[in-house]
Amino acid sequence: MHVVRADQLGPAVSAPTAGASGTKLSQSTAAARFSGAGITWSSSGGCTTRSNSTCTSFEQINSGTVSTIITLKRASGCAINITGGTEVGHASGTYSHYNGYKVDIARNSCIDGYIQNSFTYIGYRGDGYPQWKAASGNLYCNEGNHWDILVY
Repeated sequence: MHVVRADQLGPAVSAPTAGASGTKLSQSTAAARFSGAGITWSSSGGCTTRSNSTCTSFEQINSGTVSTIITLKRASGCAINITGGTEVGHASGTYSHYNGYKVDIARNSCIDGYIQNSFTYIGYRGDGYPQWKAASGNLYCNEGNHWDILVY
């Protein structure tokens, strides 16, 4: 039998490394991070309930999505108002709003200019809306009255 001393052992369990999408956040944690960065949010229902499509919820949003929007705010210097989060009512799929990969932000001339001048125009999405791609691979789609942002 071979005996191994405790000082010869590595860590018994290593913490899983989060991918770029990060970890799932609660409504309160995500809201605090956004608020701390000067980012606002609104909804037609004036609520945050995830199961209500008229609300803007951050429940179970990916931490990477939150970080990306905070970085967008800081890099652009523009006002950012989130109008869509993880609430029901958006298109389904792996990289969806509900699964924490997407947010919608209100358009304004500042953020329009920043996205269109900082990222690469890659043509129209399958539904006919124009989109831009960041060096990170994240996609910014102009859906008319808002930007649909996909964070991988």
